[in-house]
Amino acid sequence: MIKEAIILAGGLGTRLRSVVSDAPKCMAMVAEKPFLHYVITYLQKQGVSKFIFSLGYMSEVIEDYLLKEFPFLNYQLSVENKPLGTGGAIKLACTKASEKNVLIVNGDTLFDVDIKKLEDIHRFMSAECTLALKPMEKFDRYGAVEINSNSIITSFKEKKYYKEGLINGGCYILNVSQFCTKTFPKIFSFEKDYLEKYVTQHKIYGQIHNAYFIDIGIPEDYEKAQTELIPYK
Repeated sequence: MIKEAIILAGGLGTRLRSVVSDAPKCMAMVAEKPFLHYVITYLQKQGVSKFIFSLGYMSEVIEDYLLKEFPFLNYQLSVENKPLGTGGAIKLACTKASEKNVLIVNGDTLFDVDIKKLEDIHRFMSAECTLALKPMEKFDRYGAVEINSNSIITSFKEKKYYKEGLINGGCYILNVSQFCTKTFPKIFSFEKDYLEKYVTQHKIYGQIHNAYFIDIGIPEDYEKAQTELIPYK
């Protein structure tokens, strides 16, 4: 069972300035709780017991919150002194990981994935990275992901309007050593410089999860979250 998770919590929330002008995006209040609360409690219910928080912008806000609200949580902090991109942030956080495989989630997204099911395919296929994919209709905020009948991801498509398709839900299981032995620039994108670059090696898998998904990156979805996340309290 996956016991360790990296939560990417360094986002600035530029499109939510009216809501979180003085805090990281994952600290935006949703139904009287910071969004990060929902991410942590969801992972705990899935069996995660060790946490690594990847922090950047205003990291002290999250540090103070964790000390106050989760005093008994088993966690470590991975703090970027300057922005490293999603890839650089993950690679830095991986230096603190103690497990062979770690779960990685975005701190501003909640995707109600069955982690055990995702882990099963990751281990069975000896995957380097396994993505939880969300079926979606009529979207243009995300690129589309294509997989074959063996669950191998074959391509990542650019952002544009799609009538229907699968998106990267921002929830991954990653083999730490296989990822960290690759050569990357200090500042790099996990999506562009890792997933898209190495997809042709056929070690990156995807699994479809038609489960609840919310990304609070835009005001409309942030407003939706106010009512939709009440059951997740």
